[in-house]
Order: sequence, then structure tokens, then C-alpha cells
Amino acid sequence: MEEPIKPHQAERGQKSTLVGIVVNVGLVLVKGTAGWLGNSYALIADAMESATDIVTSIFVWVGLRTAARAPDQNHPFGHGKAEPLAAIVVAMALVGAAILIAVQSIQNIQQPHKTPAAYTLVVLAGVVIVKEILFRRIAQVGTETESSAVKADAWHHRSDAITSLTAFVGISIALIGGPGYESADDWAALLASAFIIYNAYHIFRPSFGEIMDETPPGDWQKELETIAMGVDGVRGIDKFRVRKTGFEYFIDLHVTVSGDIPVRKGHDIAHKVKEAILAEKPAVYDVLIHIEPE
Repeated sequence: MEEPIKPHQAERGQKSTLVGIVVNVGLVLVKGTAGWLGNSYALIADAMESATDIVTSIFVWVGLRTAARAPDQNHPFGHGKAEPLAAIVVAMALVGAAILIAVQSIQNIQQPHKTPAAYTLVVLAGVVIVKEILFRRIAQVGTETESSAVKADAWHHRSDAITSLTAFVGISIALIGGPGYESADDWAALLASAFIIYNAYHIFRPSFGEIMDETPPGDWQKELETIAMGVDGVRGIDKFRVRKTGFEYFIDLHVTVSGDIPVRKGHDIAHKVKEAILAEKPAVYDVLIHIEPE
């Protein structure tokens, strides 16, 4: 049996996701308890957002594990699509959480309630710091592994930091303003829901593009042409297609050669072009070369 595709990238992504799950379990307990005892719906909404983080991180972990599996008879191109699918699940969960927070915030704005306790600000400040650190570390892993699911998981942590920051501002206004400003906490939660939806789109767009085999970002044509033209006998590139599947890229390339050379020589040139691309771009899993006579 073949080894799983890009096992190191998958393992790094899974480890970073597990760290996020452990941190979020602690944050849900801290924020939920502090919000309940401190009369802060913004903090409770923040705890709800962290709870969705846990669920979606589990989906990300499963997606990464599935994407790393080797190709089989039923999936000759591998299982990489599981990764962007996991990212889309994260985006949908974020939208669901944002809608729930927005609805509850509007209801709370219409109902009088107590001013949040001052100590909730300390909790929120700590959450913002922890979540921002978590975002930066996981985002770095996502960038290095080129994983849309890990990047989505990172942005989920960033959205949590944003909701905590808006809650901090809202509670501060409520405490400074005094009577009549109690709902500032709820307005902050409502504003946070808008930020969450924005982040959901930020996650969804590239993942959906990957599912639809959208050309990945970067100047692929120029890079592939440079590599191919370095092979003796290549006259140029006629067409190219690149798609990303999980951690790997698949390339279809039409290479132009002299129409007077033997078929076997054209075949050898195609193999050399493929070997050159695989050597120069380790993230590429396979290259299909089509020879075009000039």
C-alpha cells in the first residue's frame, strides 16, 4: 500500500488543530462561567463562538486525516478534497454561530438587564491575547503546509479574538456610561456577529475555489514555462492547467516540440519536463504532459 500523501504536512496540521481544541475547551468554561456570573451576554456569546470552534476543529482534524490518505481505486486523485470541504464546514458553522448571536443580542437589547461585572474585562483581555497567539501560530502552519483547512481553523480563532475585543469595548462603555448604557454589551455582541460572518466569507471563498478546481494563486504559467524551457528540445508551452487537491497540486501541460523528431524522443522530452517540474516544485504530486508538434 502507498504511503499517505504529504504525511508531515498533515501531521503538523492535525497537531495544531488539537492544540486549538484543548485551548477552546478551557476558554468555553472560563468565558461561559464569567459571562453567566458577570451578567455579560457578549461574554456568553464569546463562549458560544469558542464552542463552535471545538466542533469545527474536530471537522478540520478529520478532514486533514482523510486528505492525507493515499489514492485508491475509487479515488485515483487522492482524498485531498476532504480538506477544503472541512474548511467550508468551518465557514458554515461560523455563519450559524453569527446568526444565533445576532438574534439573541437583538432580544437582549430590547430587554433591560444588569450592567456586566468589571472583572469580565480581565477575562476578555486574557482571551484576546490567547486567541491572537493561537491564530498566529496556526496561521503560520496553514501557510507553510498550504492547507486551506488549517488556515480556516486559524481564522476561526481570529474571529473569536474579534468577538472578545468587541465585547471588551462594549462592557467598558456599559461600565463607564453607567445606567442607560447596559445594552452596550449586547450591541458589541451584535457587531461581533458581523465580523464573524465576514471571516466566514474569508474562509469560504478560497475553499470553494479549490473544490471547483480554480487555478491556484501565483504565476504558474511563467514558472512552468521557465522550468520546461530548461529542458533540451522544448520550444514552448501551448496550454496548461493547475489544480490543488488537499496538500498537492496536479498539472496538465501541453509542451511544444519540433514536429520532425521521432515519437520516442518526444516521449523522452515529456518525461524530462515532468521530472524537472517535480524536482523544482515539491508540492506538485503529478504532471501530465501532452506533446504538441510545432
